[in-house]
Amino acid sequence: MEVLHQTESSARIRWRRRIVIITILLIALAAGIWIWRAQNTAAGNKEAGEIQVVSAPVTQADVPAKLTTNGTVTALQAVDIRPQISATVKTVHIKEGQFVRKGDKLFSLDARTEDANLNKNTAQVVKDRADLANAERNFERQSELFKQEYISRAEFEAAQNQVAVLRGQLEVDSASVDASRVARGFGEIIAPIDGRTGVIAVYPGSLVQPNSTVLVNISQVDPINVSFTLPERELADLQQAFAKGEVPVSAKLDLPGQADLKGRLIFVDNAVDTASGTIRLKAAFPNQDNRLWPGMFVTVTLVPRTLIGASTVPVQAVQTGPEKKFVYVIGADRKVTSQPVNVRLIQDGIAAIEGVAPGARVVVEGAQNLRPGSVVAEAEGRGLRTEERQTTSTNKDAKPEGAGKR
Repeated sequence: MEVLHQTESSARIRWRRRIVIITILLIALAAGIWIWRAQNTAAGNKEAGEIQVVSAPVTQADVPAKLTTNGTVTALQAVDIRPQISATVKTVHIKEGQFVRKGDKLFSLDARTEDANLNKNTAQVVKDRADLANAERNFERQSELFKQEYISRAEFEAAQNQVAVLRGQLEVDSASVDASRVARGFGEIIAPIDGRTGVIAVYPGSLVQPNSTVLVNISQVDPINVSFTLPERELADLQQAFAKGEVPVSAKLDLPGQADLKGRLIFVDNAVDTASGTIRLKAAFPNQDNRLWPGMFVTVTLVPRTLIGASTVPVQAVQTGPEKKFVYVIGADRKVTSQPVNVRLIQDGIAAIEGVAPGARVVVEGAQNLRPGSVVAEAEGRGLRTEERQTTSTNKDAKPEGAGKR
């Protein structure tokens, strides 16, 4: 029993020693952490109360006000080819999807009925001319007899009237010949414009009738149009730019590695859509390589105006207050003041503002910790400097402040 009691006492002593050693180690670790954090905090703040921020100067530059929206590619012209006479298709001279020139033959129709009518009317004109010539000779004889008073005035006027009737009949039958020639011309259908053909709806032997059958559709795709809309508030700037001269427009396909296509504004609608509050526009683009195709969606960008000598800051510098927007301006004593600004434009990560003079430094990062009168210090290694911000921004949306993309 005595040996057992001594063994238990030794175990308790060893256990207490372990607890003491572990406690000492934990206290030493906590003290080391506290000292390390205190040293880092002291090194980070040069003076008590300084707030770390990233600042940038207000720069002055000419800023093009880019407008970006979605557009739809449309053909410059699109024509439905329909027959003008009832006939059967004799020959199809084209293939689906073929490019045709104005004047190329598209279809030949069976025009034997029109040929027969033309020949009939032509023969009738020959007969009318012969009858008219005979009536004119008879009228000359009757005129001589009437002068010599061998015939009555009634007989003379009857001969005169016969000549007038036959002349009128000749005019009517000559017009019938012209109409027959026109109808015969409808037997050969030619392309009215340059363009690319669509689906061919008929084949040799198909019966076609006027205004009921579309033989083929032709769309002109070079040049080609892009239709798009913009908010009505942009109308004044668009009209001014359009009146001064050519307004460049660029279009970008939603495909990787595709360069922007260059075109020009050609149409501003004469009315604003009251349902959407937008104005319709069209731009024309050269399309020799057929990169644009009717029905495609593209991103359209145009620059109707340029802000001359605008004050610009990184867009992160603009703060939103309860009443208006403002920026924190850093004074010579490193204290910040709240300066209200009017934002004229936001695009490409840059804000064009009014209310702050060029050259002043504004807070870009760390503004959430500031109050007017706070003392700030420039953070080392944080964020981007002004020049880098203005040359590496990747935001491609361009809009006046508060404008949405339509």
